Amino acid sequence: MKRLAKLALAAVLGCVAANAFAAGKANTITIGGIFPLSGGVSVYGVECKNGIDLAIEEINAAGGIDGKQLVLISEDDEGNPEKTVSAYQKLTTQNKVKLIIGSLTSGCTKAITKRAQAQKVVQIAPAATAPDITDAGDFIFRACFIDPFQGTVGGKFAATDLKAKKAAILYDIGNDYSVGLTENFEKAFKANGGTVVAKESYATNDKDFNAQITKIKNANPDIVYLPDYYGVVALIAKQLRAQGVNTPIVGADGWDGLTDKAGDEVLNGFYSNHYSSDSTAPAVKKFVTAFTKKYSKAPTAFAALGYDSVYILKDAILAAGSADAPAVKAALAKMKGDYVTGSLSFDAKHNPVKAAVMLEIVKGSNGKLTTVYKTTVNP
Repeated sequence: MKRLAKLALAAVLGCVAANAFAAGKANTITIGGIFPLSGGVSVYGVECKNGIDLAIEEINAAGGIDGKQLVLISEDDEGNPEKTVSAYQKLTTQNKVKLIIGSLTSGCTKAITKRAQAQKVVQIAPAATAPDITDAGDFIFRACFIDPFQGTVGGKFAATDLKAKKAAILYDIGNDYSVGLTENFEKAFKANGGTVVAKESYATNDKDFNAQITKIKNANPDIVYLPDYYGVVALIAKQLRAQGVNTPIVGADGWDGLTDKAGDEVLNGFYSNHYSSDSTAPAVKKFVTAFTKKYSKAPTAFAALGYDSVYILKDAILAAGSADAPAVKAALAKMKGDYVTGSLSFDAKHNPVKAAVMLEIVKGSNGKLTTVYKTTVNP
């Protein structure tokens, strides 16, 4: 009799535990995140995740989404597409995630878009700017503008704002991001009356650019366009200045984080970006204040894009009345909203229609490098 009583009690307790677990799941919405938290572009991943963590903290403190708390399960892909696939498989099979933010770079993001589409997983790419990211299908979105627009912005800015007549381009021939920016910069610069007097390439992981820089110097350009990530740009800028090429240098959002990784050689540098931390817009001021308080530094665009990605998902879940992936996907396609990185709506290919800003690298009052807003370019 005692044994039967014990078995009955165990069954009751098991049922209570199961119900508590189910209730816990019912009161949460899980988001997967894939970022390069280590490796060569870890600055991007850490910043993006910090922005996401801040957004989730704010939303949960305000009561969550329809009373449900947001939970992030994040994975480090180290900026390696193969590891992005592994991270995706873990999140979708082991964790049963149906909403994913990530990854950061275009190559890593493209490694999982077809899988996400086939499995009806909503994927929001915070910062992957390659044009074909969303070609995989209607479950794929992004929070950032695309490379053709960004390259065009750089070309127009060089010709109209910097009054450059002759441009040199130094780019990574094996990097889709760098190649795409180069093509569109060149078109826009020529369309605005400029001439490309030197176009030199290098291979991914090259460290010595002096041969290409010698040719650029001999072409006597008014500006040099450097469409690559911050680590490579820091190396190139140092070698440019060492050879006496002191013209303005222009780049794109891959420069974000450059001020922490380079010295005075990147002064007289300008790059297109998704927002400016010194904007006076209320949403930007609120975000920058909260982020700086939490992390003791001003947020880069990657932090802002991660932060916006969470709020975009929140608004879509509220509009859909559900966190079910097909419902969220349908709501996202119709969305219009104001976020830290600007007013946003999605075009037919789920790319955001939004403005870009140009930032200038300057030396702040504390002697450290920082950026200041230069101008806005609308779509």
